[in-house]
Amino acid sequence: MGSSQKKAVQAYRSRLGARGLARFEVMGCEADRALIRALARRLAESGPEAARLREAVSERLAGAGAETGGIVAALRRSPLVGADLEIGRVREGGRDVTF
Repeated sequence: MGSSQKKAVQAYRSRLGARGLARFEVMGCEADRALIRALARRLAESGPEAARLREAVSERLAGAGAETGGIVAALRRSPLVGADLEIGRVREGGRDVTF
């Protein structure tokens, strides 16, 4: 890249910074390219719609992996808790296979 191109890129990035924007790279599925670009474009806008979208996405992502122990909690809520079931399995030798 020539020096004039470097200056142009620097000037463009400084103008973005002055507007409160930053340029960055993300990795994702090719099928999601348009979705991610549209989301980024909407979030870059300043206004109530961008704020609502930002809040909704943040809430959704925050709840994605926040809960742990879901299986254990479900088993503890089971109506069979404390039923003293004797669950066993009959062990068999298997079947004869000829080659």
